[in-house]
Amino acid sequence: MAEDKIQPYPNLSLPQDHFVLTQSNLAHLHADARRRLLDGVEADHMAPYYRLVAASGVVPLDEALIARMERENTDELARLDAKLKEAEEMEGETDIAEVLRAKAMPKRALDAHDVALEKTPGVGSRIDAALARARLGFFFGDNTLIASALATAEQLVEQGGDWDRRNRLKVYRGLHLLSIRQFKPATDLFIDALSTFTATELLPYNDFVSLTIMAGALTLERVELKKKIITASDVAQVLPELPTLADFVKHLYDCHYAQFFLALATLEQTHLLPSRLLHQHTRHYVREMRILAYAQLLQSYQSLTLDSLAAAFGVTVDFVDNELSRFIASGRLHASIDKVHGIVETTRPALKSAQTDAVLRKGDLLLNSVQRLSKVLY
Repeated sequence: MAEDKIQPYPNLSLPQDHFVLTQSNLAHLHADARRRLLDGVEADHMAPYYRLVAASGVVPLDEALIARMERENTDELARLDAKLKEAEEMEGETDIAEVLRAKAMPKRALDAHDVALEKTPGVGSRIDAALARARLGFFFGDNTLIASALATAEQLVEQGGDWDRRNRLKVYRGLHLLSIRQFKPATDLFIDALSTFTATELLPYNDFVSLTIMAGALTLERVELKKKIITASDVAQVLPELPTLADFVKHLYDCHYAQFFLALATLEQTHLLPSRLLHQHTRHYVREMRILAYAQLLQSYQSLTLDSLAAAFGVTVDFVDNELSRFIASGRLHASIDKVHGIVETTRPALKSAQTDAVLRKGDLLLNSVQRLSKVLY
């Protein structure tokens, strides 16, 4: 385990609240987001960030508050400078590194974290400094900084990172991959870290489980979805607190497609559109989940009537006809629509047909070889 609990600096809930305040379609969430944002800024004395968000017009600028926070920051940095000087004269490298990390917190400055990374002794402490740089990247939405910091952390982990930091790094990497629409590798990392999650400085555990469920629903095969998500003890104990996601994943697995479509629409409004991390991927995610549900139903039948398909999904025949036509034309669903008879017929993907033919050919060759061998032996 890491020697010290990682402190949640910077507070990553604040840019999320700022994002909500910039979205006019999330007006019903603005009051709570504004209150949390101002409370967090004041609690952490974030004068420069306060100026930044006030400039965007989402909160009023209080000059008295700015002056007080800047004064408190100046006093705190002076105290830490004195402590650093004392540590350099009388203490060891570990004490110096501790002060450098503390000094980087109120400054929220990348150069301060760079100094801490350079001068901090010990692989573990340097990994912590690299992850702190990654959190700054997440805070400001800087993917280049995140990628650079995580690459540094991975190199350090390979040099001797402990079990806790290795698992924490999985969460950081998974969150970054999710933000750039790499759902499959993100799912693998999240599932690996599910039972060992300690990265509370990055996001709360329930939020981590929520992201794991959403990513897993999209990328896991049905059997794996049940094994690794639905019946996994680490997920099951949290699901009662996540009713929307519980309905979403349960209805998908149980093939209750009409209820699944309703749960997906709710998920879009409650978890995707309000998310700073996922909002830009909302249309992609919803489309892919709809394709997955259609494919899951169609693969069980040779053919279905449009009426029965529409009834299964709780939509009109025209809606399902138009949506299936679009997905079939783009090659996302392997089926054809007979409008005359009102039937959807499933077709085999060319790749699967080729694979089946290859297996049959190899099987025939193997049988012929066995027969020739048996004639020789007997």
